[in-house]
Amino acid sequence: MKRRDFLRFCGATLIIGSVSHEIQAAIRHNSKKIKPIEGSWFEFQHHNLAEGKYWNETLKTFSAAQWDAKVKEIADSGIRYLVLLNVAIYDKMFYPSVLLPQHDMGCEDPFETVLNAADKYGIKFFISNDFFGDWTNPYFLMTDSGINKLRLTAMNEIAEKYAHHKSFYGWYFPNETGISGHYEDFFINYVNASSAEAVKLTPGTKTLIAPYGTRNVKADDKYARQLELLNVDYIAYQDEIGVEKTRVDESAGYFEQLHRLHKKVSGSRLWADVEVFRFEGKVYQSALLPAPAERVIRQLEAVSPFVEKIFIYQYTGLLNKPGSLAFAGHPDSRVLYEELAKYKAIKEYEKIKYEEDKNVYYLANDDLIGHDGEATVDGIHFTDLGFLRFADKLDNTIQHINIQ
Repeated sequence: MKRRDFLRFCGATLIIGSVSHEIQAAIRHNSKKIKPIEGSWFEFQHHNLAEGKYWNETLKTFSAAQWDAKVKEIADSGIRYLVLLNVAIYDKMFYPSVLLPQHDMGCEDPFETVLNAADKYGIKFFISNDFFGDWTNPYFLMTDSGINKLRLTAMNEIAEKYAHHKSFYGWYFPNETGISGHYEDFFINYVNASSAEAVKLTPGTKTLIAPYGTRNVKADDKYARQLELLNVDYIAYQDEIGVEKTRVDESAGYFEQLHRLHKKVSGSRLWADVEVFRFEGKVYQSALLPAPAERVIRQLEAVSPFVEKIFIYQYTGLLNKPGSLAFAGHPDSRVLYEELAKYKAIKEYEKIKYEEDKNVYYLANDDLIGHDGEATVDGIHFTDLGFLRFADKLDNTIQHINIQ
């Protein structure tokens, strides 16, 4: 089935987000049952200087126009969510703040610039609430009283300055400890304290964490109880392929186990954080390079049956559309972009417009069925309520198209 023939009303094309296997298959007819990439991490500067070798200096000089172009490029790829990795690093902020000095960038307020762009291009941002202090010592960052106070104060400042943006979708809590069978108590406390502040400052926004140690999860009652204790909307587990802790052929088993665990309890939704990089040399001590496309496709195939959404780490520096007006990263990032587009892992709405369709309407999953968890039984298959919401939203959009 051709994309342009999927749904057509009055000369307009309607493109639906990932709401069922059947619809996904219709859109991505030549893929091997992979969900599309719906989100990515995003940054102004990479925290690990060795890893950011191929893009840190470029990003430092980006103008407001280039940041706008980069967000548009990402939106045009079909990605609808971005996760800002950090709002501070090395004791400096990425926005004008009374709390710490600001990084010297080519744009006066890159934070405001990218949120403005996200407002225009339909991107939803999860905003970070760290790193304050030494990012290599997450235990200290999560337990030190002074750092905790600074973090909450910064959240208040960020909310006051930027929460009016419609693209301010939620918060991301970036400090991590590896899962060693179970979560550490101090990690749960850190997440829940951050979530409580988020609810107070920005009611209705969503929360996200992305832990590592996915392969070490112990599928027992204690872990299930911890999932219920964690006050967070989405958990995007790292697949850990890029950091060479897990093999691609092992990944599906780990995510299937997580799928069973999350089905047992109410609370956090199961997402995947797929690593689309490899290292130029030693792991953690050398530059990040785009991974071979064949490996990335296999990674997507592995997690797709078990998770609601797939995010990648990361678009910034590792993917660039050929001809990008805001190129940053290794030259091979163009190759990875093109290969993922071929497999419909990214969906290139601008290309659809160019080929034929003048009016493209994108309906995101959350817009169609909501995000309260009541519309599907497992994040994929509809309940009766899900079908009702889907039909109602679709009908409204079709009526809008017919009026034009």
